[in-house]
Amino acid sequence: MQTDLATLSRRRLLGSTAMGLSSVALSSLMAESRSHFPAKAKRVIWLFMHGGPSHVDLFDLKPELIRHAGKPLPDSYGAVETRRKVAQNPLLAPVKRFRTHGQSGIEISEFLPHMAELADEMCVIRSCHGDSVNHPQSVYQMNTGSIQMGKPSMGSWVAYGLGSENADMPAFVVLPDPGGGLKGGPPAWGSGFLPATYQGTTMRAGESPILDLHGPQSIVRQRATLDLIQQMNAQHQARHEADSELDARIRAYELAFRMQSAAPEAVDISRETETTQRMYGLDHPQTKEFGTRCLLARRMIERGVRFVQLYSGDTNGWDAHENVMKNHSDLCARTDKPVAGLIRDLKQRGLLEDTLVIWGGEFGRMPMSEKGVGRDHNPWGYSTVLFGAGVKHGHVHGATDEFGLRAAQDKVHVHDLHATILHTLGMDHERLTFRLNGLDQRLTGVEGNVVKGILA
Repeated sequence: MQTDLATLSRRRLLGSTAMGLSSVALSSLMAESRSHFPAKAKRVIWLFMHGGPSHVDLFDLKPELIRHAGKPLPDSYGAVETRRKVAQNPLLAPVKRFRTHGQSGIEISEFLPHMAELADEMCVIRSCHGDSVNHPQSVYQMNTGSIQMGKPSMGSWVAYGLGSENADMPAFVVLPDPGGGLKGGPPAWGSGFLPATYQGTTMRAGESPILDLHGPQSIVRQRATLDLIQQMNAQHQARHEADSELDARIRAYELAFRMQSAAPEAVDISRETETTQRMYGLDHPQTKEFGTRCLLARRMIERGVRFVQLYSGDTNGWDAHENVMKNHSDLCARTDKPVAGLIRDLKQRGLLEDTLVIWGGEFGRMPMSEKGVGRDHNPWGYSTVLFGAGVKHGHVHGATDEFGLRAAQDKVHVHDLHATILHTLGMDHERLTFRLNGLDQRLTGVEGNVVKGILA
């Protein structure tokens, strides 16, 4: 699966009539739906916990961390710089108790009582690791495979590889935290060097999830206006080959027009029963906002959206430098019930069978304390939790070392995680390529292995 900018240009395909433009946009979008082998998952919901949730306080119990709390890490444990920092910041025990749950006996913190009830649905990867200690670079890497800004996001790669199941809805939708301030910003869901049409479509909770969706004109006059604009765009496109931005604009106009009829119904959560709304926590101020976005995510994938990414955490988010207990108590209280509600809702509707749900952040937190009750960034070992299609349920994969500082057993690099997610969607990460400057580019670069140990 490879292409080049020139082959994606509409310079010769766009006709001079409105019908020609509409049919090209529709047929092009639907023709993109393809995979390399039978897929377990048809779609993905990624619950991105921005800021770095603490694995040693949530999903990775370390008895040695409890026993050695208040003491420095042993001198022989790490590099000189690590030992120097640890000497200033002694080990900090988990700030809440862990309990075993379900038949699987997975140990989960009391921070997450609702998710804990779904232990037998989880696949917990305890050995994830990445390459940067900083937020922006790690956000980029978890989203795009690279610590450098400007590469295509996973959602864009999936949209490029599989397209949308619904011509009236985008393939890739992003639901940012209303507090804003993602470290790294919108490039985290950008299309990079892929054609701009594959970037994430941003939606918001509330009365206007998609801004400027409704114009002042009647639908008939708007169709006529759009047809004229598209004809002019087609003429311009014929004179400017391989113009990805213009190509994206042409397709965006057509998609926006179709969404005017499809999107209002898709985002109307008043159509949901009171029971469903309570399941997501919409009846409580603390969980209503995140619960609403989780419910919107379910409604999006029901209507053919391939990839939905939902962010928790504003500028600082889960970045618990000051106080782990305070930070995680707040964010877990906001998100725990909605996440569990989403999983239950997907399961009872038969959607979890072919939907992969991902829970995790850009990295974890250190086992050492910061300022006595906080924790610093840790990209060397952390947890990511998967639910649903293509992965084992009630399963734990890999391990960090005895204190939770570094991935130690069955390590899973970000590239490996990406390769595995693509595999569940029926795509070979080595064959999902895009030709750029004479080279075949891919999400996983020249690395990445499918983590077969977690596959169902």
